[in-house]
Amino acid sequence: MPRSAVARWLARLAPPPIALAWKERLRSCVGALVGIAFTGAITHLLLGSSGNIPLLVAPMGASAVLLFAVPASPLAQPWSIIGGNLVSATVGVACASWIGDPLQAAPLAVAAAICAMFALRCVHPPSGAVALTAVLGGPAVHSLGYRFVLAPIALQSAALLCAAIVYHALTGHRYPHSARQTTSRSDPAARSRPGFTRADLDAVLKGQSELLDIAPDDLESLLRALQLQTYARSFDELTCASIMSRGVITVSAHTRAATAWSILQRHGVKALPVTNEERHVVGIVTRADLGGVRQPGALTRLLRRLPGRRRANEPTVGTLMTTHVHTVDTTTPIADLVPLFADFGHHHIPVLDSRTRQLAGMVTQANLIAGLYRQPNTSMQASQRTA
Repeated sequence: MPRSAVARWLARLAPPPIALAWKERLRSCVGALVGIAFTGAITHLLLGSSGNIPLLVAPMGASAVLLFAVPASPLAQPWSIIGGNLVSATVGVACASWIGDPLQAAPLAVAAAICAMFALRCVHPPSGAVALTAVLGGPAVHSLGYRFVLAPIALQSAALLCAAIVYHALTGHRYPHSARQTTSRSDPAARSRPGFTRADLDAVLKGQSELLDIAPDDLESLLRALQLQTYARSFDELTCASIMSRGVITVSAHTRAATAWSILQRHGVKALPVTNEERHVVGIVTRADLGGVRQPGALTRLLRRLPGRRRANEPTVGTLMTTHVHTVDTTTPIADLVPLFADFGHHHIPVLDSRTRQLAGMVTQANLIAGLYRQPNTSMQASQRTA
């Protein structure tokens, strides 16, 4: 075989780089330290120094790698470690009891454990070592019989899992891992959107000949993010400043609600940014916020003009507005607006000057559609000019 071919073959064996910050790597190492120490301490506290029950079984070290280093893996979830270890321990003890020769019992125990884990949807790689431990653990383990399933396996699995849950919670990490679904599977609009659908993804996964160590929901989220990133790269020429509506009508927090309603009606808009004296956005008020406010009649307006007329009971915009306003900058690419309108339900987004942070305009769904329509034409004209 030529040397270059050998070099290419060896290059394929090189592991890919790990895309994980060193801070997270250190957090995983400390977590494994805490988890194994806690598991051994709990076993010693509850069972003492009994000679026939090991304070720690070797498979717990492999489980710690999954629970603390790759907690998002489907193989590291609570049912995987508990169900996988218990069923494998049971299968291993059964094989050790029925088959006297360990060399015959060991492979059968591992194979049967994998089969059971697939059936119960609790695949956990370290559980294969649990089955082997039940067969090859020696007289001390064999003397326990099926008690081996409860102590040490069930006890240590539960202790390690509890340590992982508490540690991840204290360090601000999400565990047990639950994928954030990007779209509802029953959403009919999602099926008409460009790109792949969840049905497409499920069909491709069913056609795979091997188990992928990633949850389908996580894979969908990654592909959606990749799709949006690719989409954003093709629309990086247009920014919010290019499509926003300028000269936006605003109100202050002290404006009477009836007056704000009158402005909405007169100008035919659906939302009004609320700004302070420095023209910084402090809120937004919509037709829905002012839905209970009626335009006062002529007599009421006349009485309000009388000297000394009290207006203490009249609601103001500040009492009805939404204070948590999602804003964008004038330099924000329009592709970043797509998920805000499509997935988060926004209809009006104030645009701030990137330097002064003052209100510069407003982007609506109509502005976004017009911008998306303009972009292909702009790109085509640019390509024709360069040609």
